[in-house]
Amino acid sequence: MTDTIFALATPPGRGAIAVIRLSGPGVDETLKQLGAGALTPRLAAVRTLSYAAEHIDQALVLRFVAPGSYTGEDAAELHLHGGRAVVEAAQRALIALGLRPAEPGEFTRRAFQNGRMDLTQAEAVADLIDAETAAQARQALGQLEGRLSETYSGFRRDLLHALALIEAEIDFPDEDVPDNLALTAGPVLDRLANDFRAAIATGERGERVREGYRIVLIGETNAGKSSLFNALVQREAAIVTPIAGTTRDVLDADLIIGGYAVTLSDTAGLRDSDDPVEAEGVRRARARAEAADLRLWVRAPGDPTSAAATYVRPGDLVIANKADLGGGLSGEELEVLNVSTRSGEGLSTLHDWLAARLQRDLAGADFPAVTQARHRLRLEEALQSVEASRHMLSRSPEMAGEDLRRAGEALARVTGAIGVEDILGEVFSTFCIGK
Repeated sequence: MTDTIFALATPPGRGAIAVIRLSGPGVDETLKQLGAGALTPRLAAVRTLSYAAEHIDQALVLRFVAPGSYTGEDAAELHLHGGRAVVEAAQRALIALGLRPAEPGEFTRRAFQNGRMDLTQAEAVADLIDAETAAQARQALGQLEGRLSETYSGFRRDLLHALALIEAEIDFPDEDVPDNLALTAGPVLDRLANDFRAAIATGERGERVREGYRIVLIGETNAGKSSLFNALVQREAAIVTPIAGTTRDVLDADLIIGGYAVTLSDTAGLRDSDDPVEAEGVRRARARAEAADLRLWVRAPGDPTSAAATYVRPGDLVIANKADLGGGLSGEELEVLNVSTRSGEGLSTLHDWLAARLQRDLAGADFPAVTQARHRLRLEEALQSVEASRHMLSRSPEMAGEDLRRAGEALARVTGAIGVEDILGEVFSTFCIGK
């Protein structure tokens, strides 16, 4: 990392201020060439910036000395007036001085490579920038503060303890160590495997907070799914007609309910059809219903039990739609809410029910051990290796130890302690430029 990089850290376009970040070994010389030398670290100073006889701006300049900067390198910030001409003049000068524009995520990647944060904290930076709900921001902040790292450190400590017991028997067979010492690692491995299973089972909570909770409307044709969809998203997003089968495809809308991100999906009515287009829409509706976190089974008075009953699960909700027409449903195995999209009856109750459900499913006292699919896959790898080690413990301590080393490698890849080159590009490619 011998290059000195720069990037605009504020949105492009006209604004009150524009901040350009610099990082790398050439920062001090660059500031000197711009007329902003002799700065006290971390103390903002006003400087008149110019280069090659071109006046750039009167700016506020901050200098950070390695390793006490975001990236762990010498760094600086130029707080310019936010006009496009000013920003372009500053960028031309920086390029002329030998700096290059930063790639997306390069500042945070340098922070990771310089030991300022681990990989989970680096991911949290991107999540915090992208956060659109209070829950997403809270989770990203907790991860940035190291709570996810602490969880994996605890897993790794237990794993190393078990490995030490096994290795002691293997490496010191003639020393004064207890007989069958490796077998004493069994309870540790059992506890660790249970911890992994619990983390995987509850891990979807963290993924759903980050990516959005999936709610799908299912039911017969003309049950009122699209009308309910429009009422919940508060706009005419779906076409509503009296003609059965109007909805042919899955229609998604992003909502915030109770502080949580939600993806709400309207789907085609579940029925057999000879129309190939409608049949494809029904196939997609069924697939979306299978993958949903919550299904709202929309039923109108007189509807049969219908194919939707195949897809509902305990905890799903029946929406007895068109309550203004009478004939509301009751006595179902699932909870039932009577709603009328025409009169608005029951809509606030439905909103409150959904908010409570999200709170129940996504809130938790413990920080989730999984916030991305990458974490879950590594935990599953570690669990498989621990289970294999437990199986081999009484048969071959050597093989059990090797399985535990593989489990340790899987955990270390979550935080980036080892073997991260193959995933760095994937992780940092999602970042915005300037971070």
